[in-house]
Amino acid sequence: MQNVVLVIHLILSVTLIGIVLLQRSEGGGLGIGGGGGGNGGGGRPKAAPLAKVTWIIAVAFLITSITLTIIAARNAGGSSVIDGFTSSEAPTIELPKALDGNLLPPSSSDEPALPPKAE
Repeated sequence: MQNVVLVIHLILSVTLIGIVLLQRSEGGGLGIGGGGGGNGGGGRPKAAPLAKVTWIIAVAFLITSITLTIIAARNAGGSSVIDGFTSSEAPTIELPKALDGNLLPPSSSDEPALPPKAE
């Protein structure tokens, strides 16, 4: 179920990006530019059919977003990722005999004795 909703969500997102890029800029989004559109000097102009399609796809995108959130919360079941790890499942690492607890370099008193001189 989650995969189906996720695929629909991805298709809607790509479609929404494409439709928004196809639309003509009306200008004035940040108070920049003109583009009065000749609407007769008052009110909002009539919405273009492409704008209506954009709203429909945007609402569908939001619905799939909320649906995916609900599905993910239901699958979580109040558990955490960390809950899956217990101390008994932790891997143990065995050190080689040469490194057993002796990770410091030898001190001057621990220097090996010189071999006996051959006479």
